[in-house]
Amino acid sequence: MPSSEKLQEIASQVRRDIVRMVHAVNSGHPGGSLGCADYFTALYFELMEHNAEKFNMSGNGEDVFILSNGHISPAFYSVLARSGYFPVDELATFRKLNSRLQGHPATEEHLPGVRVATGSLGQGISFSNGIALQKRLDGDTHFVFCNVGDGELQEGQNWEAIMFAAHNKLNRLIVTVDDNKQQIDGSTLDIMGFTDLGAKFESFGWNVLHMNGNNMDDILDTVKSAQKAAENIDKPTVIIMETDMGQGVDFMMGSHKWHGVAPNDEQLEQALAQLPETLGDY
Repeated sequence: MPSSEKLQEIASQVRRDIVRMVHAVNSGHPGGSLGCADYFTALYFELMEHNAEKFNMSGNGEDVFILSNGHISPAFYSVLARSGYFPVDELATFRKLNSRLQGHPATEEHLPGVRVATGSLGQGISFSNGIALQKRLDGDTHFVFCNVGDGELQEGQNWEAIMFAAHNKLNRLIVTVDDNKQQIDGSTLDIMGFTDLGAKFESFGWNVLHMNGNNMDDILDTVKSAQKAAENIDKPTVIIMETDMGQGVDFMMGSHKWHGVAPNDEQLEQALAQLPETLGDY
């Protein structure tokens, strides 16, 4: 069981992977990817029960993760590679022709770790509902995790899925909302602001938790609390996860301008200087 310090070291390498991947092709989404690096690291290296060597599309007998906001695929791909789903050096093919690592996760490339094509925003909770229902029918008590963006919640399909999950008492479903308060065109509060996300989910019949998504100890404690709560409640859980867009790279932090912009050569060097190399670059 890795310590929180070890998980933080892994997350630093994940962040190095992110900025290098996006820089190499001058394309991709570094801001949200950097913000979610801690949470994804905690999931795949500590919190989820999963088997990279025996990956199968059904997800039977293990926890499943669905990345609804698929544009932050650099963080997802890095964590998958670093936890053994495919060779780490394949990260160098990100967004290139014929690569399995498309800009948004896709299934036709048969990349281990990816069960659903995502990136058309608003669909991930619906996918997760179906997986959670199937697990219930199979008597499988493993968890289904789904990550969505706060700006993504402006898509109406989310709220139909949120009602469905509560109505069907999908207590093994844990959704995290990446609450960085930024989206492609600016602040979520300016574009279509939510006054209290937690209250909205609670009114839909969900169990609501809050955590700092850039604090490893808080991530571990909160997700474990969500898993434990599932044993005693008949409702799904949402974790409102506060993060900083661009976390770990000072000139990117907190700015929507880094939603989908790649660093140039000088900016890459500045970013890497702030991110310790802990597992070795690909």
